Amino acid sequence: MAISPQTFPTTKPPSSETSSFITPNITNFNLLHSLLHLTNQICSLNAAPWCRFLLNKISSSTIRKTHLLGVVFDDLIRNSVSSSNSTRQNSYVLCLEEMYIVLHRVKTLLEDCSNGSKFSILMQIETVADNFNKLTGELSTLLDVFPIQEMNLNDDVLELVVLIRKQCSETKNLLGEEQIHLRNDVVSVLEGIKREIVPKEEKLSSIFEKLEIQDSSSCRNEIENLQEEIQNRNEEQSKSEIVALIGLVRYAKCVLFGASTPSSGNDGRLRRNQSMEVVVPADYRCPISLELMREPVVVATGQTYDRCSIKLWMDSGHNTCPKTGQTLAHMELIPNHALRNMIAIWCKEQKIPFESETVAVKVNGGVTNKTALEATRMTAAFLVNKLTLTNGSLASMEETNGVVYELRVLAKSDSESRACIAEAGAIEILVQFLSYEVGSQNPSLQVNAVTTILNLSILEANKTRIMETEGVLSGVAEVLRSGATWEAKANAAATVFSLTGVVAFRKRLGRKTRIVSGLIELAKNGPEGAKRDALAAILHLAADRETVARLVESGAVEMTAGIMAVMPEEAVTILEAVVKRGGLVAVAAAFVGIKKLGTVLREGSERARESAAATLVTMCRKGGSEIVAELAAIHGVERVIWELMAVGSVRGRRKAATLLRILRRWAAGLDGGETEGFTSTNTFVSTSTTMVVPTTTSLAQ
Repeated sequence: MAISPQTFPTTKPPSSETSSFITPNITNFNLLHSLLHLTNQICSLNAAPWCRFLLNKISSSTIRKTHLLGVVFDDLIRNSVSSSNSTRQNSYVLCLEEMYIVLHRVKTLLEDCSNGSKFSILMQIETVADNFNKLTGELSTLLDVFPIQEMNLNDDVLELVVLIRKQCSETKNLLGEEQIHLRNDVVSVLEGIKREIVPKEEKLSSIFEKLEIQDSSSCRNEIENLQEEIQNRNEEQSKSEIVALIGLVRYAKCVLFGASTPSSGNDGRLRRNQSMEVVVPADYRCPISLELMREPVVVATGQTYDRCSIKLWMDSGHNTCPKTGQTLAHMELIPNHALRNMIAIWCKEQKIPFESETVAVKVNGGVTNKTALEATRMTAAFLVNKLTLTNGSLASMEETNGVVYELRVLAKSDSESRACIAEAGAIEILVQFLSYEVGSQNPSLQVNAVTTILNLSILEANKTRIMETEGVLSGVAEVLRSGATWEAKANAAATVFSLTGVVAFRKRLGRKTRIVSGLIELAKNGPEGAKRDALAAILHLAADRETVARLVESGAVEMTAGIMAVMPEEAVTILEAVVKRGGLVAVAAAFVGIKKLGTVLREGSERARESAAATLVTMCRKGGSEIVAELAAIHGVERVIWELMAVGSVRGRRKAATLLRILRRWAAGLDGGETEGFTSTNTFVSTSTTMVVPTTTSLAQ
């Protein structure tokens, strides 16, 4: 992989502030003050400890010239000189304005180098140095036409201007051979990784020491800076090379500085990134992969999925909608442009990459970057091997926790990382950290272990591996029931939800009594985020008729009645699914909740009212006169039904009309209305039920 400076264009495009600024339309005196202030800002950057090895000579030279210009501006201010000739006055002002623009570009370049990725600067070191030379050349041109002879400057300042002009006009190669050699070393290491050659620790240590990347925290900052770089690149090849650098830094971080959990004091940026993921709107996540949708499409049932996820589902032979279970009338995927634009705007506001995944960059339409993939594989193997040292136990629980946390972070990043971690055998090792004993001794380790399994489960191929690995389901069930923290329990529930994305696994998971009871207990007593994770899993399990019986036995119906006041939409959606597939036992269990359903029918959201009406139709049909009588006893129910018929959704209006007919038949004494088995050309139980999936909010952490 030959990397040339041309592969890496300028570190960052100019910010909107610097690229669109206009020179102040002010007096000459104030313009000089602005120039002096700008030179002082540039000189202050000289004290910042950034890239001393990479750009020390050339940046210092540029800053030194700027400092000398500041002396000239200061003298002009003190003497308040100006030319009396209007033509020369215009030339004088024009030069000052142009100097302001050039110096602002100098400041922007210095700040970009200061805040950007060190590896990125290294890989384009000649281009960056050339940018500095071009700017000093522009200053030289401006000084050539600067009317110094008309300014009545003292001899010292005149000599200083001549000196600055001479220094700016001289083109010197201030880039040392050391920087070129270091870049070649990095290229050599990347080439070796591409050929599956594990880089020597001494070589990595030398590179990172020269770049002043000296601990885990600085590695994380470097990775974040490189990820930001991807957003500023247009060419896929350029993005691909940055991805390779990210893989290298990740591997070196683990090898050189050891695994570590984020510190409480100085890892604010990482915490902010994590918090942003936690609050990703539910409508922006794909119901299949649970990841942020990049290309949302609508299927025949009106549900929206990420294109790659639903296409994989269809290619696997499925002809149903994963969320509703309905048979698809056609297999066409319609782009949801409105939602995609909303997601793009949200990602821009949150500074989250949208156009391309951080690591899954394709090169010329082919496979993922080979170097990045091999670096990821080496990182995963290194971390898993650390866990297997000395028969699976490390020197301390904290060290173990650090390694598992690194696996958790790596599994969050992309599909390739999830595949590499699973292939390295991590799932089998992580099982041991799900136990109650581990949770009581080190709650953080239990959380990191179950969250790593959750992140791994997002990859379709890993779902099967997790289901087939001995002890995983038992471990997840134990965390669900007796996890040390709510976070651990919530992520265990989210893992179950992820696994139920495969229809074939729903029945098997539903047979695990501890999983079913653990989900219901969490939905009843957990905090809101944990409740949503549990409800999402319960709703998927309720798609299997055999599992519904276990849900009813474990108290799922009573649970929905208990949370209906605080989470009506989710509760009614689950109750609809359970009652629809649960027979008379489920209807009898839901009998006490009829009045609460009436409240939702009157006060709930459109989707909640729709589900409440559908649930009541099913209950009346299956339960007979007693159910209908209980419904009729609700004060004002007929008026509420009429209102739903007028303003509800299409399905809601249809269900409301059926309810009204049922009530009128009961009032006429016709055997409790449309009971189970009643047939009519106008009334029927619709199989096109649209369910609201309470999407989990704690995935990929």
